[in-house]
Amino acid sequence: MKKKWQMKSPDKQSVQSLIKSLKCHPVTATVLVNRSIHSRQAALQFLTPSLNHLRSPFSLKDMDRAVDRLLSAIANHERILIFGDYDADGITATSILFEFLRYAGADVSFHIPHRIKEGYGLKVNHISEVALANTIDLIITVDCGSSSHKAVEAANKVGMDIIITDHHKISEEIPPAVAVVNPQRHDCNAGLEHLAGVGVVFYFLICLRKRLRDIHFWKNKPEPNLKRYCDLVAIGTVADIVPIVDENRILTRAGLDIMRSGHRIGLTALATESGMKNGYADTDDIAFRLAPRLNASGRMDHAKSAVDLLTTDQLKTAAQISRTLNQLNGQRQLIEKKTFEEIMTHLRRNPHLLQQKSLVLFCKNWHEGILGIVAARLVRQYFRPVVLIMEQNGLGKGSGRSIPGFDLYDGLLQCAELLESFGGHAMAGGLTLKPETIPDFQKSFENVVQHMTDADDFIPSVSIDSEIRFNLITDKLMNELEGLKPFGNGNAEPLFLAKHVKAVQSGIVGETHRRMVLRQYSDNTNKSLNAIQFNIDPEIPQKNDFEHIVFRLRWNRWNGNKTAQIVIEDT
Repeated sequence: MKKKWQMKSPDKQSVQSLIKSLKCHPVTATVLVNRSIHSRQAALQFLTPSLNHLRSPFSLKDMDRAVDRLLSAIANHERILIFGDYDADGITATSILFEFLRYAGADVSFHIPHRIKEGYGLKVNHISEVALANTIDLIITVDCGSSSHKAVEAANKVGMDIIITDHHKISEEIPPAVAVVNPQRHDCNAGLEHLAGVGVVFYFLICLRKRLRDIHFWKNKPEPNLKRYCDLVAIGTVADIVPIVDENRILTRAGLDIMRSGHRIGLTALATESGMKNGYADTDDIAFRLAPRLNASGRMDHAKSAVDLLTTDQLKTAAQISRTLNQLNGQRQLIEKKTFEEIMTHLRRNPHLLQQKSLVLFCKNWHEGILGIVAARLVRQYFRPVVLIMEQNGLGKGSGRSIPGFDLYDGLLQCAELLESFGGHAMAGGLTLKPETIPDFQKSFENVVQHMTDADDFIPSVSIDSEIRFNLITDKLMNELEGLKPFGNGNAEPLFLAKHVKAVQSGIVGETHRRMVLRQYSDNTNKSLNAIQFNIDPEIPQKNDFEHIVFRLRWNRWNGNKTAQIVIEDT
């Protein structure tokens, strides 16, 4: 796939200023300025994120009303139901709220809908079949609820209160709940739109704990340390691919530190089962090891097991659930691989489909739980918005993924008259529609994509932070780059370019990965660096001389030692 390389051009004076004030490596200063960090103070705050830097959670619209209603429920021993979502964000949000309220002595339970049997979000039938059946007085939604107008109205009719906490885009019409805490509200000026669902819940807990402190609630038991919940906040935040900036970066950094302490039995068991290195965790571990296994519970079975795992204090239970989630993830991978290969075969037989700006594909028998993952793979493969639709109980259910130049939620909004329901955000969304309207939706969505994009939006852009020579890659630089973590959406891992490179050693490992030792032609020191290139085609002859390489720099940790390693992204 053709890619557009863009070498960033940071302000040289700002770079020199940071080199002098921070006494840092020139490359580190360059990366900081590339991220619009120009002053010593801003750099220090970025390099040492602290929970003390979080903005006031009381600035969120309806937060006071939500806390007041929950305080009343706790004081009056009302029955509280947490209603969560079945993805990693909803699972972690449900877990921290459930754990806190259970510790506070509240009469609390939780319900996460079955992805296939119940679908996404709070519905009218949940009011009667779940809430009324269990004599619930108060429902608190997490990572959902913003579009549940009918369910809220049904609850109001039977005298049941609902607090909505969510982060998805929300229409001008706010559901008639007791409180709707969603930073995406048009009348919310907190500036916290980047929070994940679990981040909104964490802010809710900050406010609730303070109000409980004000009424001396904790006089007979230790006040809970909310920092210990940040491990789950980090997982939900990274898994939901929200920007790792500002509060999200602070919470994720704190969460990774907590995760490394190993205090949560269920998380430790899952980390072991997924093959994580002992005592170390980063955002890649969340994205590629932990989150997929938590998500597998909701994709392949029921997400309740994942909440049970994250909230248990029993070693045996944690080990059993972790093994189950690992098995479910294996099943998910097999079904995903089969579905992806079917689609690739279909596209090879119908190449005209790739002449469109979007891909909207339908198969009655696809597994609903893997549509989003396969859509994401197709976006990476063809770099255009993708919507995959299956059919269940006479209704089409779809999942979509997008590219940076196209807001998927806004695109679906333009097709709303063809949809039964839809929701999501700029990069991901879900929808339901009648099967007979799928052809019309395909045409309408394609027209919308064409009108909302330009030609450049369909060329992946690779932003390179700096050209670098091998002799400048030192332990000091490696440690400073590690201090820029956590990386993720909005705080991308730095990319570098090196010219005139040759592989002096090379071999295939793990069937599709190439391990090399690299040197730079014009480097008089003959410095060698270990390198790895993932997911190559071993059937194609590999070249050993590179005019240029684009790469990341990472410590490779093994047996208590660490060495600098180049991770090649493009050549």
